[in-house]
Amino acid sequence: MKVTTAAEMRQIDSQAVSKFGIPSIVLMENAGYKVAKKVDEVVGGARNKKICIFSGKGNNGGDGFVAARHLGNLGAKVKIFLFGAKADVSGDARVNLDILLKTGFDIVEIISERDMDKAKVAAALSPCLVDALLGTGFRGEISGNLAGLIEIISTADSQVVAVDVPSGIDADNGQVRGVAVQADHTVTLALPKPGLLFQPGATYAGKITVADIGIPPAVIAAGMIKQKVITADAVRRMLPKRQAWLHKGACGRVLVVAGSPGLSGAAALASSAAVRAGAGLVTLATAAGQQAILAGKVTEVMTKALPETADGVIGGEAAGNIKTLAAASDVLAIGPGLGRAEATAAVVRDIVSNIDCPLVVDADGLSALVGNSQILTEAAAVAILTPHAGEMSRLTGLAVDYINANKLAVARKAALEWEAIVVLKGPGTVVAFPDGEAFINTTGNAGMATGGTGDVLTGVIAGFIAQGLSSHDAAIVGVYIHGLAGDIVAEAGMIGMMAGDLVGSLPKAIKTVQTNREDFIYN
Repeated sequence: MKVTTAAEMRQIDSQAVSKFGIPSIVLMENAGYKVAKKVDEVVGGARNKKICIFSGKGNNGGDGFVAARHLGNLGAKVKIFLFGAKADVSGDARVNLDILLKTGFDIVEIISERDMDKAKVAAALSPCLVDALLGTGFRGEISGNLAGLIEIISTADSQVVAVDVPSGIDADNGQVRGVAVQADHTVTLALPKPGLLFQPGATYAGKITVADIGIPPAVIAAGMIKQKVITADAVRRMLPKRQAWLHKGACGRVLVVAGSPGLSGAAALASSAAVRAGAGLVTLATAAGQQAILAGKVTEVMTKALPETADGVIGGEAAGNIKTLAAASDVLAIGPGLGRAEATAAVVRDIVSNIDCPLVVDADGLSALVGNSQILTEAAAVAILTPHAGEMSRLTGLAVDYINANKLAVARKAALEWEAIVVLKGPGTVVAFPDGEAFINTTGNAGMATGGTGDVLTGVIAGFIAQGLSSHDAAIVGVYIHGLAGDIVAEAGMIGMMAGDLVGSLPKAIKTVQTNREDFIYN
């Protein structure tokens, strides 16, 4: 499913009006109706229920006015709080405000502190509040009475339904503009917005409903929208099919190059995850001194010893051995727990430069590329890189806070410059491709903020490539399944989750997608 920025959505609306002749007020009518429908559902039938609509003076407020009218038609007792003066409302919103005035709706202008008190009392007595204050067009910081009104909405003991985007959330990146409405439900119009998928916006949004407001599909298809949200339906179509007559050799061969003294766990997690993702044969190549340790940890994985330095890390002739092993493999994953010795980094750079099979690079493998990212543009294969924000900071020189606030743009720029597939990990993981296409993931949770979960992702992606998925599809599927495994584990509690728990839950995550799991509510 495509995801649209605020600017792209304005263009889509404009095209629907100018090319297809759909009056903008019709789009507003459809949007408000869908919001009213959601409120009716949330409160278990709107008749005789007290509903408060908090509207701004723009189009988002206009959607709220329409919702108020439809809720009134359903028998709800609707009260509208307008942030500002009625005289300042214009355009389509004005038309709908006038309808409410003519039909006797209770509309309170929020101008003074006394008006704020009225809003607070009304919110306390209403089972559902509708946030139609700002929408996607707001910029700047929220303060004063507007901040106070948002606080009233967010702290009331009521269900909150936000229109398009919770007020105070940047629609493009999910950042909070001072304060923001904490919604239980967000009815987003036509297409999801990035700010609903990235943190902290995703938390403020609650459950997301994507509302069809009558935009012709041709308008959306004709646009230059290059970002999408990863959905269960899309992953289901990409997942490898396990035919009854397959054998282990037909399910793919993974080579994992990982591990060093004190970091053998990362190697075990990555290689075990490749098995759990469905790969037929997995070989773990590690420093000679670590082979016996890892052979005891990963029973289902074959191990190979690589030449090591006096410090016990791979180096020297290891690159030649890895190339020989890779020639008999469908995919190579390199980096987890390798350590950062220069001898090891040299081996990694040699491999990235010369291996022509699909390649996944993570952790210490990424560290070897710091200051040497030009290797990626000269590489024989398009690599999949899986940095978290700290690793991306070292690779790009950008601050971690900036990266976290601009994940889509940062990942997309890096993929273009490095001619690589970039999986920028974290809440709302972004998978970006060199052609500008990008996918935002919605699975996963805070319990996964523990050592080793990134190593598991490396193995998962490699495991799907081994089974015949392209690097493009494996990155998307791997990210989604990895996060879903974390969500399954979190059902027993987030605190205390271990990366190994994810490995064990991978088969269930795959099965969950295969049995028609859905992510969003569509109406």
